[in-house]
Amino acid sequence: MNRTNFKGSTREYVYEKIRESILSLELTPGTVISEKEISDDLEVSRTPVREAFLKLTEDELLTVLPQRGSFVTLIDLDHVEEARFLREQAEVGMMKLACHSFPESKRLDMLANIEKQKLAKEKEDEQALFLLDRDFHLFLAEGTNKKRVWQVIQRMDVHSQRLRKLSMNLKLNWNLLIEQHEAMVQAIEQKDERAGMEIMHEHLTLLQYDQSPLKAEFPDYFQ
Repeated sequence: MNRTNFKGSTREYVYEKIRESILSLELTPGTVISEKEISDDLEVSRTPVREAFLKLTEDELLTVLPQRGSFVTLIDLDHVEEARFLREQAEVGMMKLACHSFPESKRLDMLANIEKQKLAKEKEDEQALFLLDRDFHLFLAEGTNKKRVWQVIQRMDVHSQRLRKLSMNLKLNWNLLIEQHEAMVQAIEQKDERAGMEIMHEHLTLLQYDQSPLKAEFPDYFQ
């Protein structure tokens, strides 16, 4: 994220920059961060950094402990399950709508996105695949006029996003992820509501199966 291209306030820029670093695991769970270091790194005053820290604390991405400092929160699997439950209710519903009516432009966006996913897989580019997965679901929300719902989910989904990033880093379920995305588009094309809803349900339960190997590999990242 480049400051010169960012259209919001300095506080919003700092907030988005730190949030992006946490979700991408550039700042790993448990990392200590300070207002002064962030202020120096981003070349901004301490005030917008302090305001961003407060907002990130509300998002449960930072924990501030008196006399000890600010820490990136550990991944809370209870939060992961709540977000998964919310996503399932919302996105299964989106698939139902999409199988009745869906803009051709968004269907083509999803198909192009899948081709980019395959290329990212070939290159073993987990960051690209992580972002493409997110965009694929955004196209579904936009095509069903539920973008605001998707935005609400994104704000609540922060612990799950870090879990998915870890899963991408270990290359868990890459083939299945892409296959399920293809099946979703096929269900939309065929207007097969039942198949679309079933595949979305299966897709959003993948993280439940990934939790054990991820906890074994990264035990210090979890509460």
